[in-house]
Amino acid sequence: MTTAAVIVAAGRGRRVGGHLPKQWRMLAGRTVLARTLDAFRDARMIDRIILVLHPDDMALSAGYDGHEDVLAVAGGATRGASVLAGLEALEQEPPQNVLIHDAARPLVTQDIIARVCKALEHHEGAAPALAITDALWRSNDGALVGETVNRQGLFRAQTPQGFHYEKILQAHRGHKGEAADDVEIALATGLDVAIVAGSEKNLKITVEEDFRRAEHDIHEMENSFMDIRLGNGFDVHRFTSGTRVILCGVPIEHSRALAGHSDADVGMHALTDAIYGALADGDIGRHFPPSDPQWKGAASKIFLEHAIARARARGFEIANADITLICEEPRIGPHAQAMGHTLAAIMEIDTQRVSVKATTSETLGFTGRKEGIAALATVTLVKS
Repeated sequence: MTTAAVIVAAGRGRRVGGHLPKQWRMLAGRTVLARTLDAFRDARMIDRIILVLHPDDMALSAGYDGHEDVLAVAGGATRGASVLAGLEALEQEPPQNVLIHDAARPLVTQDIIARVCKALEHHEGAAPALAITDALWRSNDGALVGETVNRQGLFRAQTPQGFHYEKILQAHRGHKGEAADDVEIALATGLDVAIVAGSEKNLKITVEEDFRRAEHDIHEMENSFMDIRLGNGFDVHRFTSGTRVILCGVPIEHSRALAGHSDADVGMHALTDAIYGALADGDIGRHFPPSDPQWKGAASKIFLEHAIARARARGFEIANADITLICEEPRIGPHAQAMGHTLAAIMEIDTQRVSVKATTSETLGFTGRKEGIAALATVTLVKS
């Protein structure tokens, strides 16, 4: 089941103050929008992201657009028009479900996203909310209490609000006028919407005090949690005619070469896949299809640098990398140090954090028969 996210960031939102709309303001060292996007890019159940921006802000999309999982589109004059623009951007490859989220809620948790997605297995819509626990008053003039309001059954709505894609698309197309949120539009067309547990930390930034509260929550989370990811990669290339092999970026004279669409650097391919794996971001074939002629004979450094860039764009650093080459020949020992230095330079980490070693398969299997080389890699990514 495919699920897309529509992130609405087209508002001007100046109630919070300052010269920039709130989604472009800095929050603990990063923009509000960047933090919101990260939450959905880290969510394993989200396949694609549509970022809806104000037409005047489209030039700012360069930092977010251009990835296969993020597409920036221009929004409309109202929130409803902007959401519809985001939904229609998914029409060519429609997902089964879509989550619609306000960019001004940058602290949405993975648990909330997962709960909304899970509820969509049994309901046409789902949204997080918090039961109201405070006493409620209604005032006619804002100065005196006019009457009390029964809080029984009342909730504070949050986003993301999730729906079956085709149904919410048609609901938005048929809706006239403005609505408080997408749930209101869904209910107007008869869709059932389940309530899932929200979170006090999933606040919507509206006034200046919200920035201070959000920064406090971010610092609290960062001081109490370190995101550590482990990834492994495995690759195999067979021997073919030639006079050298390239392993972990180092050319080695040999009686044969390795066959492959690119330069067949089996060690660097395994390492690249390990980084993608730690990010839950597919593999080399997803990002650089072997059917694409532009990658024929390409240096594997291109693939590794792409994986590293994607890790750092999401706030991760490479803590260490461990690569094992499995072959009977050529001899790896004399070149292992150079390989480690080459990989460390590409990853921009200390050479003491990179291990390259080799083993044989005791003459067993295809490596034992000297038909090719296999490689196994493990990496640790840390976001602190």
